[in-house]
Parts: sequence; C-alpha cells; structure tokens
Amino acid sequence: MPSLFYKKVFSRISLAVLFCFALVVSLEALQIPKKPHSYITDHAGLLTQNTRTQLESALRQFEQKTSTQVVVATFPSLEGEALEDFSIRLAEAWNIGQKNKDNGVILLIFQKEQKIRLEVGYGLEGALTDAESGQIIQEAIAPFFKQNQFNQGIAAGVAGIIQAVEGEYQAKTDNFTRSGRPQHRQLSAAEIAALKKQSQVIGTFILLMAGGLFIFDFFRYRTYASTHKEHGQRYSFWEWFFRFALLLAVLNIIFRILFYMMLFSRGGCSGSRGGGGFSSGGGSFGGGGASGGW
Repeated sequence: MPSLFYKKVFSRISLAVLFCFALVVSLEALQIPKKPHSYITDHAGLLTQNTRTQLESALRQFEQKTSTQVVVATFPSLEGEALEDFSIRLAEAWNIGQKNKDNGVILLIFQKEQKIRLEVGYGLEGALTDAESGQIIQEAIAPFFKQNQFNQGIAAGVAGIIQAVEGEYQAKTDNFTRSGRPQHRQLSAAEIAALKKQSQVIGTFILLMAGGLFIFDFFRYRTYASTHKEHGQRYSFWEWFFRFALLLAVLNIIFRILFYMMLFSRGGCSGSRGGGGFSSGGGSFGGGGASGGW
C-alpha cells in the first residue's frame, strides 16, 4: 500500500512539473507585438531618431504614391523562436498591406542572432520575388550590418524594396532564390480556400481520433479498476485532465506543423488591407520573401 501511495504522489508531482514547464516555455517564447502605429518599430534600438524620421516620411510617401505599405521591425533577439515561424505569425497578426491587394512588405531584423527576414504579401510576390528579396538582404543590407552600420543598412534595404516594387531592382537570378531553391507559383484564391479546408479536415480527423482513443482508454481502465480493487484509484480526475491537456497541446503542435508544410509546399497564401495614413489591419502573407544574415 505505501508503494502504491508513493507511485500516485510521484505521478502527480511529475504531471505538475510537466505542466509548469510547458507554461514557462510558453511565457518565455517571443510574443507578437501589437499592431504598429507607424512604419518603423525599433524594439532593438538600432536607428537614430533622424534616420527613423526620414524612413517614416519616405515610406508614407511611397504608400500614398503606390498604395504599397512597407514596414520595418527590429528585435533584440528571437528568444529561441524559429525565424520563419515567428515572421509569418507576426505577418498574419499585423496584416500589413491594402485589402484585396495584399501589397504589404515587412522587413524584420533580429540583432542577437544576426538574422534578417523579408516577408512579402501575396499580391507583391510577382514584383518583389524571392530572388530579389534575397539579393536585397545579401547585397544591400548585410554589408552595412557587418560593419555595425544599422542606419545605413536599413535605409539601403528600404530603398531596395521600393525599387523592386517599382520594377527598378533586378535580381541576378530569375527562377531561383540565392539558396538555389526554385520559386513556387502563386496560388489562386480558390486553391488557398481549398488548402485551408483540407487542413481543417485533417485537424478535425486527428482530434476525433485522439478523442476516441482517450475515451477507449478511459473505459478500459475503468474495467481494469473493477477487476483489480487494489488499483481502484489508478487515475484521478486531475491525472486524466493533465494527460488530456498534454495530448491536445501535442496535437496542436503537430497540426500547425502539417498546415505550414502544406502551405509552404504550394507557394504561400493570400492577403488584404487598407491604406491612406498608416493603419495596419487587412493584409495577409503566406511565406513569400527570403531570409538571410550578416
């Protein structure tokens, strides 16, 4: 009996520790900032006030001229996040670009990891290709960053983005990115809708299957408990609760991985937004752009 008691105590302590660990990990993950109220979000403090003012003015004029919205966001660190995963989540949350045009671009910079990411809205993937995005990072931004000249590098990157959208910036490669991977064709609205529906069906199936296994296991142990009185309290309510919560968390991670694998393998998704003065809130992104470092 003491052995059974200690086993139960150990099981509950293990579950509590696991739950606390998952909670701490989620709290330590890099949080998505609120939607910006200006074109420049400099959390890393890389820009001088003069450069920031000049960039704000240039990007405002560019949006008024072309309706394309370009924003810059710097961060001290990724805090362990995957670059592309964080950047696409930020793009989906910020919705840069005009509604029904999907003409937003986000230049992301992470100082500690020395990483750069260009997220390009679906409507601009023909004008600002993956090859051009990679070339802007490697040839316009990175050389300045290697010398810790962040003001000049960000200004050069913004200038390169503007030139690319206006058709004046030409990449040296037409069909491949700098990493040698071929560019994917753009998806139509119908293909995007079908992809989202497919991911929802897969997610629902996984959850139903997991729920069925959970219920089956629950009744199996009830039968076991009725025939083995010494283990009548094999699992308490909270033990079942934590097991099921952990299962759902794992399934959520698996579902997100599967969804993004399906999404990126087919070339991205769509977006939308409205412009004028700076006001984010309508555009969406699907992985178009490029990543690099210095």
